[in-house]
Amino acid sequence: MIQVGLPANLQTLAGTGRFVELEVAEPVTQRSVLDALERAYPQLLGTIRDPKTKKRRPLLRFFACEEDWSDVGIDEPLPADVASGKEPLLIIGAIAGG
Repeated sequence: MIQVGLPANLQTLAGTGRFVELEVAEPVTQRSVLDALERAYPQLLGTIRDPKTKKRRPLLRFFACEEDWSDVGIDEPLPADVASGKEPLLIIGAIAGG
């Protein structure tokens, strides 16, 4: 089971708590986790990534094992601790301002 941490606005939309657990087949990548998340919570379709291009939304960041994975290739394997469920994949709302 993979753990995914969601920001408050996505928790509300999905009707979940801070963390959700998902069954994800190997290899565990950002794409496979997000595909499983959108299957389990279809109300999140289009909120995390563009439904056509599958690129992440600009004001969201992905963190795994305390490292920013936002710009890592979507099909790159996530760290073993995330793939094993020891550590969560965190989806964080970026802070923007001027």
